Amino acid sequence: MSSKTMDVLEGLVKDSSLKWLLGKQTSFDEEIDEMENSTSAGANWIPELSPVANVVIRRCSKILGVSVSELQVSFKQEASESVKQPSMFARNFLEYCCFRALALSVGVTGHLSDKTFRRLTFDMMVAWEVPSAASQTLLSVDEDPTVGLEAFSRIAPAVPIIADVIICENLFGMLTSSSNGVRLHFYVYDKYLYGLERAIKKMKSQSESSLLSGVRSKGEKILEIDGTVTTQPVLEHIGISTWPGRLILTDRSLYFEAIKVVSFDTPKRYSLSEDLKQVIKPELTGPWGTRLFDKAVSYKSISLPEPVVIEFPELKGHTRRDYWLAIIREVLYLHKYINKFKIIIGVAKDEAISKAVLGILRVQAIQELGLTNPVRYENLLPFNLCDQLPGGDHILETLAEMSSSRVLDRTNKAKEGSLYSISASDMVSQLGLMFGSSPRGSSSSSLVVGEVVVGDVNPLERAVKQSRKNYEKVVLAQETVNGVKVDGIDTNLAVMKELLLPAMEIWNWLLSLAYWDDPLKSFGFCLLSTFIIYRGWIGYVSASAFIFISGFIVITRCFSNREKVMIELKVTAPPPMNTMEQLLAVQNAISQFEQFIQDANIVLLKFRALLLALFPQASEKFAVAVVIAALMLMVVPWNILILVVFLELFTRYSPLRRASTERLMRRLREWWFSIPAAPVVLEQNKDDSKKTK
Repeated sequence: MSSKTMDVLEGLVKDSSLKWLLGKQTSFDEEIDEMENSTSAGANWIPELSPVANVVIRRCSKILGVSVSELQVSFKQEASESVKQPSMFARNFLEYCCFRALALSVGVTGHLSDKTFRRLTFDMMVAWEVPSAASQTLLSVDEDPTVGLEAFSRIAPAVPIIADVIICENLFGMLTSSSNGVRLHFYVYDKYLYGLERAIKKMKSQSESSLLSGVRSKGEKILEIDGTVTTQPVLEHIGISTWPGRLILTDRSLYFEAIKVVSFDTPKRYSLSEDLKQVIKPELTGPWGTRLFDKAVSYKSISLPEPVVIEFPELKGHTRRDYWLAIIREVLYLHKYINKFKIIIGVAKDEAISKAVLGILRVQAIQELGLTNPVRYENLLPFNLCDQLPGGDHILETLAEMSSSRVLDRTNKAKEGSLYSISASDMVSQLGLMFGSSPRGSSSSSLVVGEVVVGDVNPLERAVKQSRKNYEKVVLAQETVNGVKVDGIDTNLAVMKELLLPAMEIWNWLLSLAYWDDPLKSFGFCLLSTFIIYRGWIGYVSASAFIFISGFIVITRCFSNREKVMIELKVTAPPPMNTMEQLLAVQNAISQFEQFIQDANIVLLKFRALLLALFPQASEKFAVAVVIAALMLMVVPWNILILVVFLELFTRYSPLRRASTERLMRRLREWWFSIPAAPVVLEQNKDDSKKTK
């Protein structure tokens, strides 16, 4: 085939009229061709923007009912000079148009079920990555477009039901788990939004049901129910008693209804909103009180005499328990946040509750995806995540401040700007899930939509990013910790001995001075220490020691090999031990520990005998010694007292005092051994005896 024929075919393939032959046309190709061939292309086409961005802005203009040129005029009027800089104009103007269109689109009932809306939000992310004409001229027709984390984190939180600033990165990681967490495909994103729609319908039907009608307080909404299917029961354990039943989670409490013959018993309420020092944690259960299966949740509070254990039986794993543990804790942490920051304003409180509710909906949508990798549900729940992240308290503090400012914006800035700031509570209300009783209304802010600011990051995003950086440091540090863990008591003792070697050397040196092994060195040390104590320079010496340590660290940092991250600790491994030797070593360690506890108890019992005068002669001597010590503390100055104690302890084994010290220590041991221990009577707990029966 000639080169001329090849050129003709290549031109035909590039021509839009033959793109259908490829069968992989993107969502932008048809609109790009339409805009290029339109007579009004000049009015709708912005040269500084890429074709993809031009298409998205055209869609936004249709939603808003204004022309692209009118959007440009309003952007120039409302945006600050820093946002309108030429280098950032393309992306900032794109964000401006996208956020305005999204704020209007989410006000339409059932927008998640609209395929056009789903495609629009995804295409906004695609355009965000290539906003300017210099970044990309045309999407490749050979593959479907995908989006990265940064684009997802900018566009998705503008619709609070899709994502939240706090959990956005974790959500993206789960959605892209099949592609190694790098790029998000539309079919996964579309399936996730479909799961959100189903979760919303499910929660709405639960909230409108008559369950707990006589128990729920006004405005209390049901979030999740389990135990309605006989093949998946929920079991409640209190002591040695067990009941099957139905578990219901609301935005304030946890309810359990035991199954009767034809109905359910009166619900038991376990509060999550009151400050009852609640502790909710995973728990082990099993038949007859054995701890075999890790499939339960334990609820403990000061209002209950003993913990309540809720079990979620399943044949394999504990996914069901993990899900319930995460959402129960989310409601608990939500109310801890409300109580801590004293959020009593209706709108701000509803905003916090709505944020937790949307998080639970996202978790339910992720479950619809059927991911093969294990899912950590708490990473998708904002209040759960803030409890785990380093600096999570700063995130919550920033969130509280932003919620308060949003309330002020609703009242004080209702007539400013043209953007509608969609919040979590507004989102929940528009989805048909009304929480709380505060009035809903639109708030306006110059260039803010939800938790995202056009061309900038808000304080919450800054707090989350800083927390993420700290979390990465913690993860790296934990990896080193996991890497240095060794197995075996003998090996761990060898490592500890090597680590404590410098301290042991210093201690042995001090003991050598105290026992006067080298009288000349001991005399010099004693003379120098006496002078320091007498002049009151102990504080200066301690400060000098700390400065020396700091200087040592700085010098080591400056002159060490920077390419070598960590200096390895070399430890001589002890000879390997067989199973019997390991068991004997463990038994020996337990015996030594038991002996140590026994000796400590004997010391305490002897002091008890002295205080109660069970041995009068010893008690009288002890009382006289205590009186003398008290008089010395009142009369003798502190520096003199410290000097006397130091000289007494340090010179007792000097050549002049060794013989008298040995006689004194012998008499003290004889006196101590002559003191009887206070008697001990062991009584069996009555409750324990009942449980054994």
